[in-house]
Amino acid sequence: MAGKLEGRTVAILLAQGVEDLEYHVTRMRLIEEGAEVLTAATDLAPVEGKNGLAAEPDTLLEDVDADGLLGLVIPGGWAPDKLRRSAAVLDLVRAVDRAGKPVGIICHGGSVAISAGIVREGGRATGSLGIKDDLVNAGAAWSDEPALRDGNLVWGRVVADIPDFCRELVAALVEASQRELSPA
Repeated sequence: MAGKLEGRTVAILLAQGVEDLEYHVTRMRLIEEGAEVLTAATDLAPVEGKNGLAAEPDTLLEDVDADGLLGLVIPGGWAPDKLRRSAAVLDLVRAVDRAGKPVGIICHGGSVAISAGIVREGGRATGSLGIKDDLVNAGAAWSDEPALRDGNLVWGRVVADIPDFCRELVAALVEASQRELSPA
């Protein structure tokens, strides 16, 4: 039986110190739905997650074309602090957002969204309490919920909320896929 995202490509951003479960569980959930998941990083060196799990990048960030993606995921941990310094990361996040495609943002991933300038003034957002002030200062209306959607942005709070985040993310990606496949 084919998954709901069969034949669709979703990229997940990766850097040293990524929150292991936010990366691995989300990746597995997308694969379970049939998505081709590209793990994109600033270099192809193996990555060690915040809690010691290994991950291997598939491709360089600068080689990812937003037009070929159904959506993008920004996991948390310490990785977002590194990712937000990369012009290639910020350009990709902006391009996916401009196209109205789902951008999944969990935990500290919101710091990348802030640096990319995609946090909407008055838009709802959630994430780690550690970046609540940053999100509010960027114009977001903080919402202490496990997961939520604000337009094409899918927000998740923390590791414990991964099931809620994945449900919202998959639903947003399925809806985006159906819009793309529907005749205008």
